[in-house]
Amino acid sequence: MIIQPTSLAALAWAGAASGSAAESWRIGTVLSARPLGINQDGMMVLQIGALAVETEAPSGQQLPSQFQVRVLTLGAQPQLEVIMPKMPEPATQLAMRERLPQQNGYAPLLATLDALAQRPALRQLPAYLRPALALLEHVVRTPAEITRGEGLEEAIKRSGLFLEAQLAQPHLDMAGLSQEDWKGALLRLASLLDDYLPARRATSSTSETPPPLQQRGLQAQPRAMLPVSLLDDDVDALLNQLHGEVHAALARVEVAQLEATTASAWMIEIPLQGEDGRDILQIQLQQNTESDTGSSWTFGFAIDLPALGPIQGELQLRDLRLAVRLWAERSDTVHRLEQQFGALRHALSATGLILDQLSCQQGLPHSTSQHSAILLRTTA
Repeated sequence: MIIQPTSLAALAWAGAASGSAAESWRIGTVLSARPLGINQDGMMVLQIGALAVETEAPSGQQLPSQFQVRVLTLGAQPQLEVIMPKMPEPATQLAMRERLPQQNGYAPLLATLDALAQRPALRQLPAYLRPALALLEHVVRTPAEITRGEGLEEAIKRSGLFLEAQLAQPHLDMAGLSQEDWKGALLRLASLLDDYLPARRATSSTSETPPPLQQRGLQAQPRAMLPVSLLDDDVDALLNQLHGEVHAALARVEVAQLEATTASAWMIEIPLQGEDGRDILQIQLQQNTESDTGSSWTFGFAIDLPALGPIQGELQLRDLRLAVRLWAERSDTVHRLEQQFGALRHALSATGLILDQLSCQQGLPHSTSQHSAILLRTTA
């Protein structure tokens, strides 16, 4: 914002400009300033440095009680640039910027857990570390659990996204929650690994940081493959790998928690025990407020299964009307899903829902997001 003093409040501008009071007014000089009020002519009186000057009151903006100005031009009516004080960055934004470079998906962590489980030397680890590894494996859900409504609800509650909210509830079984919640198990293992391996490898500062999950949209995530160098019996190397991956997974959960504080949507990731490995179910749940028809819910999911390939789905529910759209990368998977449409229609009809749409297309939809990508260019 530019202000242009028109005169001194008590002296003639020309006289003051040639005196000692204005010696510090040189182009580029930064001076302290504060508003003194509005005079009888409707002009704003400012104290700038050692001088009191009049200027037109800025429209649509209130000056703070203390600020700085930079001298742009001199003369009978100098121009001054107002340097507004920087507002402190919100705590959630600071936390987001701190965790974004640290986050990573769950697939590498799950692959390392699988590799460790197959190592006989794992029994030689300290006794306090083995139960924490077993606990993290225990909170990985099974397909049988999430294919039931109450099982999926429980998996969402224990995904780590709602840990602190549940801890704040009265009469809570904290011991039971810590043994069932994904983030709780990660926190326990991270703390023990910090003690066992105090020298963590620093995060690289050159790679571009991916944006938060809400900005990326749903993404089917395949299983990760361990580097060849970690496929031998070097348990310490695997634990070092696990150390970084546990902290990356924790940052991933916390980024999703921070996003949920500013958006009417939840992005939830649930590790699943699959056949000969572990998979990741990604869920996006959003409530849409519509002025004419009330509210509706959108439930999206994405998963990459070795036998079926990447699959994505979207269910839109308005009152009792349901639309279901599915996408699959493989043509044979599309055919297999379409073969289940008859049973699905029958099951939905029994619940009283009206099925408006049920379709499956080959190819995955392009990810779209309604959220700002301000952090897209953040680098680690």
